[in-house]
Amino acid sequence: MTTEVILHYRPYESETTQLPKIAEKAIQDFPTRPLSRFIPWFPHDGSRLPLKPKRLPPVISEEATEDVRQYLTISEHDIKLQSYDCTVDLLEFQPNLKKKKHLIQSHTLNEQTNSGSLDKQSEKGKRHKKRSWSVSLPSSNCTENIFPLSEKLQDSLKALNLHSFYRARWTIEHTICNNQTLEDIWAKLNRIIRCNELPSCNATIQRHLGQIWVFCDVMYCEYVGNLLKGRLALTGKINLFVHKYGVIFSM
Repeated sequence: MTTEVILHYRPYESETTQLPKIAEKAIQDFPTRPLSRFIPWFPHDGSRLPLKPKRLPPVISEEATEDVRQYLTISEHDIKLQSYDCTVDLLEFQPNLKKKKHLIQSHTLNEQTNSGSLDKQSEKGKRHKKRSWSVSLPSSNCTENIFPLSEKLQDSLKALNLHSFYRARWTIEHTICNNQTLEDIWAKLNRIIRCNELPSCNATIQRHLGQIWVFCDVMYCEYVGNLLKGRLALTGKINLFVHKYGVIFSM
């Protein structure tokens, strides 16, 4: 039995005497060890199966079997047509060394040019991409005029055993924007947040849902809700949502 070995090497490599030794080592048999005899961990006398399947095996129809055979035949034909020479398109294996360096340099320059143009395009895309998050900076100026929570909200918090630093979310629907678009409301909200008028708030616009979510601590939620309704001129009801509890308050 003969084994055919195809050894690829770069033309400019000088240590060609080591190539036959490398090829001999590549076709040597791997060391193996005899496997120990399998001893089942369950009682098995050979008369019946130790594990019985809960369900019967699926029945494969003749049509499905024929489809699998056709697929295997086509895939085997495609595999036979494939070339096993893995160096066909590699520049470093080209026989002409003078042209090789020029080709590699030109190929590298093309890649750098393409990557540079892609970076410029991505920067332009980032500039025109619409902002979807806005976060307020920590500030103590806006917390001076915050009044205690209403009795109704305090009762809800006691019933649910929610801490005052628990995060809650006001939901602004597009239907209560008072002849304004959701993008108009989002732009106004960004200006308010940048001026640190909303304590501990971060907001996001869910354009696919037609909603704006404003997150805040529970202790500031009524102040934030009243400010949102007044400054954004909202005409309908906004709901306060808490994770795992749902809507706990509305105004």
